[in-house]
Amino acid sequence: MASIPQDQRTSGELIAAIAGRVPMRNLHSQVLWHLGVAIVRGDYAEGSILPSDSELLQRFAVSRTVLREALKTLAAKGMIEARARIGTRVLPHARWNLFDADVLAWHFETGPDVAFLRSLSEIRIGIELESAALAATRRSDLQAEALIECARRMGEASNAEDFARTDLEFHRTVAEASGNPFMASISTLVELALTAAFTISSPVRDPAAMEATVAAHSRIAQAIMAGDTDEARDAMKAVITTGFARAADRMSAQTPG
Repeated sequence: MASIPQDQRTSGELIAAIAGRVPMRNLHSQVLWHLGVAIVRGDYAEGSILPSDSELLQRFAVSRTVLREALKTLAAKGMIEARARIGTRVLPHARWNLFDADVLAWHFETGPDVAFLRSLSEIRIGIELESAALAATRRSDLQAEALIECARRMGEASNAEDFARTDLEFHRTVAEASGNPFMASISTLVELALTAAFTISSPVRDPAAMEATVAAHSRIAQAIMAGDTDEARDAMKAVITTGFARAADRMSAQTPG
């Protein structure tokens, strides 16, 4: 199996890199990546049976041990299930672990649709509004200052990747400042999806949108600094809904009419 050149990152790999999750370049990870993307893309439909081990071994030119480890990993993510005398079946999408970093990366590798981004924004609203409110009552002085500084640096981003890194840092800091370990863990679980959404909705090429985005994040930071829980919730909701609307508009514009 041919390896993927180090300097040719795909969209999913770029998003993983921004979030600090660069995929390892070993045979196991390559087989896992290709099979995962193929399943998410629909090359193997839900309920269908994957090719036999012998076919997959020939296709990827790896050892049986490498292939089995990749299949075990996919099974652990809820994507496939092996059954005796039947084969390895692709499980329904509802069974997949969408909080898994790899599964999220594969979705963005194949190109998410607006419905997927809408679902992401809805779960963010369910989590991050309360995270911001808790941060307003529990943050340390250092965390409050870090949020102010992070919002300032967002305005200096010169490209979508830098903007996404800084945006992600801002939201991670809010989660940490909430003082709730579950909030911080959930934020970590969805960080790849957040990074992808930030990348799609980046306003760096639109000066007016850039100014508004920086101001919106500064509003969150100031509310947390002031200990205003209601304002922190409102400001966070405005950032999430505006970001989704911008991403949805861009995706719609790129869809052939």
